[in-house]
Amino acid sequence: MALEKFEFESEVEPLKSDETWKIRKNVVFLALAFMLHFTAYSGAANLQSSINSESGLGTASLAAVYAGLVFSNIFLPVAVIKWLGTKWTVSLMFFTYMPYIAAQLYPRFYTMIPAGLFLGLGGGPLWCAQGTYLATAADAQSKFTKTPAKELLVRFLGLFFMVYQTNQIWGNLISSLVLSSGNNTAAATNVNETMIPILCGANFLPDSNEIKAIPSQPAEKMQMIAGIYLACMVGASVLVAIAVDPMKRDGYNKGSGGGQSGFALLAVTMRHCAQPTQLLLLILNIYIGLHQAFFSADFTASFVSCAIGTGSVGFVMMMYGFSDAVGCLLTGYLAKAVGRLPLILCALVMHGGVFVMLLSWRPHVGDDYVMFIIAMLWGLCDSIWTVQITGYYGTLFAGKEEAAFSSYRLFEAVGYIIAYSISPYLRTMYKVHLLIAMMLVGVCGYFTVEYQQYRKGKVEAVKEEVPMMKGG
Repeated sequence: MALEKFEFESEVEPLKSDETWKIRKNVVFLALAFMLHFTAYSGAANLQSSINSESGLGTASLAAVYAGLVFSNIFLPVAVIKWLGTKWTVSLMFFTYMPYIAAQLYPRFYTMIPAGLFLGLGGGPLWCAQGTYLATAADAQSKFTKTPAKELLVRFLGLFFMVYQTNQIWGNLISSLVLSSGNNTAAATNVNETMIPILCGANFLPDSNEIKAIPSQPAEKMQMIAGIYLACMVGASVLVAIAVDPMKRDGYNKGSGGGQSGFALLAVTMRHCAQPTQLLLLILNIYIGLHQAFFSADFTASFVSCAIGTGSVGFVMMMYGFSDAVGCLLTGYLAKAVGRLPLILCALVMHGGVFVMLLSWRPHVGDDYVMFIIAMLWGLCDSIWTVQITGYYGTLFAGKEEAAFSSYRLFEAVGYIIAYSISPYLRTMYKVHLLIAMMLVGVCGYFTVEYQQYRKGKVEAVKEEVPMMKGG
């Protein structure tokens, strides 16, 4: 009997344990490849508001990345995955990120913006393929273990994001070691000790304070960083090509689009975006992108680079990445024990507390440890938002994963665009107010969906009981 949703050249019964091992092996290697690839991209992206601060070039290039990602998520994922399959979509889309890293060697608007747009075009199919691959893997393993696919999906997502989020450790370790090596005075802040509480933190305004606070980095340092990051990206693409097996599900090649034309495939994604359930989750999706972009661009510039120096950005982001990775591992198992809703409530309270702290606290010399605490808490919150909401998409929209994950990344990208577009022009305190408002509205939408699903489950349970009572 051939496998229904995962094809290897073996029989089901004699090699059941081998097949489940292969599925897990694929998830691990996929996670390792994403970790290696985003070691490079995240490391470079986290520095943009500090190393390319003049005229807002760094944040403008990141806005271009996510503008390309919005276009990509609307037009490309279903068609590209239908054409290449999930494995080769991941392997080949990694290459679209490389010009952006190369552009760091000559950062100008006419090099960084096109490279950012090109990166965004590859990002849509890449992340949609990742989500679809894991959903298919969970579906396949459920056939062997009799564990519900939605439970396995949350575990796979937890494992994936645990490995993936360590990119923040390695990418930032590379940048911090390179920038801090030798006699690099540009690694420290330019701000006088007495002015740090006044210029930095919630009062920071990039357009007026950045040039005073953040010195430019030597060219040879950036060349070394770019070379290391490009090598990481090439290695990630090769790893997927060699170590990850292709996934196949019944009718997968038709996907959500059913073998239709490009415009018909686009219509599938757009119809999904218009579903009431998706609309209720829209603000929370945007918030996830908004808070991630704020932390990597605004927090690092207004608190870390301004008060301590650019050389410390990587070390603070390493704490964020470590905390995020551990949280991603734990949240998958905690969800099984306590459910998704308590975890979302925990993230809501914890993130709200961090926002209040950002508004009330003024950094001083010697307060470095506070930034590491904030990074740790932020990473834990992000792990809950990312794993639980992504996993929720896999269960809410089962059988429509391509369109669902495309929509998820679309709205997340909108959050990034908003954050990077306003970054050079608003004080940090106003951005924190925006984050609080988006989080509260987004969570209200999420609670509404949870309530609707709860009511739907009760109605279906009653319908099942009525025929049984009649038959009795």
